Amino acid sequence: MQILVAEDDELQQRMLVSLLSKWGYEPIVVCDGQAAWELLSDDQRCPEIAILDGLMPGLTGPEICQRVRQLPRERYTYLLLLSARGNHGDLLSGLEAGADDYLIKPFDPAELRARLNTGKRIITLQNELIQARETLRRQATRDSLTGAWNHAAIFEVLQREMARSRREKRPLALALVDLDHFKRINDTYGHLAGDQVLRELVQRMSVALRPNDLIGRVGGEEFLLVLPGCDEAAVRKVCERLRERIRGEPFLAEKVRIAVTASFGAVVYDSDCYDNEALFRAADTALYQAKAAGRDRIEIFQPPRRESSAMTERLAR
Repeated sequence: MQILVAEDDELQQRMLVSLLSKWGYEPIVVCDGQAAWELLSDDQRCPEIAILDGLMPGLTGPEICQRVRQLPRERYTYLLLLSARGNHGDLLSGLEAGADDYLIKPFDPAELRARLNTGKRIITLQNELIQARETLRRQATRDSLTGAWNHAAIFEVLQREMARSRREKRPLALALVDLDHFKRINDTYGHLAGDQVLRELVQRMSVALRPNDLIGRVGGEEFLLVLPGCDEAAVRKVCERLRERIRGEPFLAEKVRIAVTASFGAVVYDSDCYDNEALFRAADTALYQAKAAGRDRIEIFQPPRRESSAMTERLAR
C-alpha cells in the first residue's frame, strides 16, 4: 500500500521512510503542501493514506485536509496529521478540517504503526462496502446468465437515449436480435449447452459493438440493442457485422461445435412517431418479417407514409 509522506524536515522524512518501508508500505515523499495537494487531488495517483506535517511551505496540513474532504470523490483517503505542538486548539482545528487522527512530534513508532493499522482497516472496510454496493447494483440491473442488461434496465436505458436523441437531434436506432431455432439447440444438446451459446452470443456481440452501444436481454433468446448515433444505413451495417460474427464460426458448447444464426429486426427512432413501447413494437415487427423471410437476415422497419398520429395509433394496437 502506498502512503504519502508530506514532510519538509529531512530528518523526519528519512525516519518515516525507513519505518514505513520496514512495515511493508511504499512511501511517496513530498516536501511541501502544494506538492501534497497535487497528489491527493489526482484520482489516478492519490494514495489511500497520507501522513501530513501540520506546518509546511505552500499549504499547511489542516488546509490540505479541508481541501481533500471537499473533493467529490467516492474513494476515501485516511489523513494523519503530525504536529510539533501539542496545543489542544490546534489539534481540534486539524480534526475539524478533516484529519482522521494526529500524532505529536516526536512520535512513538509503535503508536504510528497502530494509527496506520487503524487507517488500513478503515480503507479496507470502505472498499468492501463499495464492492458490495456494486455487486448489488449489478444484480439489480444485469441478466445473471449473460451479463447483458436485464429487461427493466435496458428499457430505462432506451428511455434515456430517446430523450438524448430528441435533445441533441442525433439519430438513434433499436435492433432486436433473436437466435434462429434456439429450441432445437436446447432439445438436441441440452439446456446447459443453450446457456453457453447465449453467453457466447453476448460476448461476440459486445466485442463487435462500439463502447456506447448497449445490449439487453428481453426474452429467452431475444436481445435488444440500443444504438446511439445510428441512422438506417448505420444500423444495417452494425447488424450485418453482428450477423456475420454470429454465423461465421460455430459456437463451442458442452464440447460440441454448434452452428448458430440470428435474425435481426431494426428501427430508426422518430420522435414524431414513437414512444418507447411503439419503438419496440416496430423493431419486433421487423424481426417477425426477418423470421418469415427465411431467418439469418436483417429487416428494417419502414413506417407507412402517413401522418405521425395515425402511425402511432397503428403501432399502439
